[in-house]
Amino acid sequence: MDLSGARQGPGNAASRLAVGVVSAGRVGSIVGAALQRAGHRVVAASAVSDASKARASRHFPGAEILPPPDVAASAELLVIAVPDDAIAPLAESLPIRPGQIVVHTSGAHGTAALAPAHGAGALTIALAPAMTFTGRPEDLDRLDGVSWAVTGEADARYVGEALVLEMGGEPEHVDEADRARYHAALVYAANHLTTLVNDAVDQLRDIGVAAPERLLSPLVSASLDNALRHGDAGLTGPVSRGDAGTVSRHLEALAGTGIADAYRALARRTAERALDSGRLGPGDAEGLLDALAHPKEETTE
Repeated sequence: MDLSGARQGPGNAASRLAVGVVSAGRVGSIVGAALQRAGHRVVAASAVSDASKARASRHFPGAEILPPPDVAASAELLVIAVPDDAIAPLAESLPIRPGQIVVHTSGAHGTAALAPAHGAGALTIALAPAMTFTGRPEDLDRLDGVSWAVTGEADARYVGEALVLEMGGEPEHVDEADRARYHAALVYAANHLTTLVNDAVDQLRDIGVAAPERLLSPLVSASLDNALRHGDAGLTGPVSRGDAGTVSRHLEALAGTGIADAYRALARRTAERALDSGRLGPGDAEGLLDALAHPKEETTE
C-alpha cells in the first residue's frame, strides 16, 4: 500500500484509509470516530456486547459488524483496542498482510506487543491518547488537543504522528523501553487522583457535609491548576509549613477510616518534595517526618 498519502496529512484524498476497529469498546469506538472525523472511513468493527454494538452504530453507522479476522481482512488501517494482555495473542491470530498499518491503543505497551503483525510485514505503531474514556458522548470532543504517545520505528513512527495530527492531537514520541514508565506516570496522576478525591468526598460525607463534591470542586481544581502551572511552588498546606501538630491531629482523626496509611505515605512524599525544592527547611522537616513515622508496634513482655 502506498503510504505517501498518509504522510501528507489531512485534506489529501490519497491519505484516506479503510479502517477496521477491534473492538468497539470505550476506546476503540472513540479512536475510530476520530479517524472517521479526520476523513478516513471505518468499514468494519467487531462488537459483541449490546453496549459495543450501540457505540459502533452511533460513531460509525456505515461499518459492518464482523468477527475480528474479517475486520482485519477488510482494513488498510487496523486499530486494535483490546485489554493489554490480549493484544499480542490477537495480533498473532489475525490475517495480517504486508503493507497493512496495525495500531494498538494501549498506553502500557510499545510495538513489541504487535510483533506477530510486524513479522507478517505490517507497519506497526503503538498509539495511545493521554485521556480517560467514560463511554459518554463527550469523549470524542475531549480528544481535541490531547497528547498521544507514539512508538514505532522509522516510517511507522512518521505515519503514527501524521494520524495523531489528523485526529487533532499532539504526538509525543515515547521509546519502546519507556512505555511502562510512561503509563505508570499517567496512572499515578489520573487514576490515583480519582481515588484521592473520592476518599476525601467520603470523609466529608461521613461528617455530615451535604454536598462534598461541590465543596471540594473549587479547591481541587485550583490545586491541580497550580500544580500544572507552578510545579512544587504551587504547594500549600500544613506539610509545606512544617506544621507537625496539625498533621498529627489529621492522623488521629483518620484512624480507622481506611485512609490513614495512604495519608501518611502521601504526606511523607509531599514533605520530601517540599524539602528538595526548598519550600520546607530541614529543621521543620525533621519534626514533620517524626510525626509521619509509622506507629511503633506495641510489644508484650
